[in-house]
Amino acid sequence: MTTTVTISERVEGLKEFISNGKILEAMDEFYADDVVMQENDEAPTRGLSANIEREKEFLSLVAEWKWTKWHATAVNDRENSSFVEYSFEFVNKDGDSVVYNQVAVQRWRDGKIVFERFYHG
Repeated sequence: MTTTVTISERVEGLKEFISNGKILEAMDEFYADDVVMQENDEAPTRGLSANIEREKEFLSLVAEWKWTKWHATAVNDRENSSFVEYSFEFVNKDGDSVVYNQVAVQRWRDGKIVFERFYHG
């Protein structure tokens, strides 16, 4: 018997990892080796290794992760795509509280994200 995991199930798993502060572990579990990630209109970062390093740079600024709130999720199985709208708060190394509100649009292949673009202000 073959079981197929849906994009919806993968998105829920990804949200669980992130909610539990397992951001780097999520990248290993949910992102393809050839993933392309992009912040707004910035140049994309190509490859899982490069994106893990980019994420490590971001996490090096975080002293404490406060919370993550999920606002909306949508999946289009025919297009192998999803989006999540969420907010999160962290305290940076300077002691400042930072709140992000963003949307991540994801394209999937074989249960892994191959493209993700973040939209935030």
